[in-house]
Amino acid sequence: MNWKKALWVIVFLFITSNNAFPADDSTILRIFTWEGYVMPEETAAVNQILKSKNSPITAKVIEPLAEGPEQMFHILRDGKADISFLTLNYIKMQNSRIQRLLQPINVNSPNLTNYQQLNKALTDIPMGMEGQDHYYVPYGGGAYGIWANMAKLKQEELPKSINDLLDPKWKGRISLTKGQIQPNIALILMSIGKPPFHLNDLVGKGARSELAAFEDENSELQKKTKALYAQVAEFWDVDERPVIEAKSDVVLCASYGIGISAVNAKGGKWKLVEFKEGNTVWLDTMNIWKDMDPKKLEAAEIFINYMLGKTVQDRVVKGLGMVAVTNSVSENPLIKENPNFFKKEMFWPAYLTPADNVMLTISERAMAQRGK
Repeated sequence: MNWKKALWVIVFLFITSNNAFPADDSTILRIFTWEGYVMPEETAAVNQILKSKNSPITAKVIEPLAEGPEQMFHILRDGKADISFLTLNYIKMQNSRIQRLLQPINVNSPNLTNYQQLNKALTDIPMGMEGQDHYYVPYGGGAYGIWANMAKLKQEELPKSINDLLDPKWKGRISLTKGQIQPNIALILMSIGKPPFHLNDLVGKGARSELAAFEDENSELQKKTKALYAQVAEFWDVDERPVIEAKSDVVLCASYGIGISAVNAKGGKWKLVEFKEGNTVWLDTMNIWKDMDPKKLEAAEIFINYMLGKTVQDRVVKGLGMVAVTNSVSENPLIKENPNFFKKEMFWPAYLTPADNVMLTISERAMAQRGK
């Protein structure tokens, strides 16, 4: 065999090799999700369903995993994902820029049989809709609240009101987040008798003078924020677990629920404190990218339907420590304890920039006061 013929054989073998080129994205359902939300066995089960339907599509979790609204916007804008797991309030952030990258979901599709099992409080939330169009299907939710270490505290010792956190006995025994300060300000707003997202509501109404009054250094909101921050032993950024593990004196810890659940899975006994003022809640959702051919759209609906099934939703509760969104689960402890857990007025909103700026100013002043 001369060298020219040998070269052509090598080129032919390279081109025809199954591994020569990556799979065409048109046959991959690219799933963009948070850590732990979609397990390998779940994509495998979905792929078996797709195969049984002679679908050419294969479901696959992509990297990087979800980190937050800005990163998720860029991934979707660049057309790198087909299914996303957006936190509900991300959809309409910054003039609905993410919503414009999504398509309405046909919630009456024959592929979405499990949709009928959803908690009715979660199916028509305006933050995820435009008119009658749904840009989300619920996946799982939770609360940003204060969790108590019941291995060290008794039920009767727990604070009953957010204001009780200012009691001297809790000084140096509390941990809050500094990653997103908005939930902290929401807690403090409730402590002074205001709705948790009052500052955002004021911006929406154009009530600038009222907003400025809350931002004033001598406002009740500012004073309460300083007082609460002074009680804190340590602030955590991304994950509360290192603080819990390192600070044995911390018995009241703010959490979105997922980190605390991981601690409980290892034998911890942390419990959400039910303040009389309530707790703010969040919802993570499943969404479909705007540009999708019919075959991939069908696969997307099949995937979403599977994630609403009992097996996955039971794992949402037991494995992730979240609140399941369907009524088919074996148990849903936070809903059982509080059937009105998902109150409409307690959902985190799509924060408006002026409100964000005021909250940041208030929080930074309180942080600076801690250093004095």
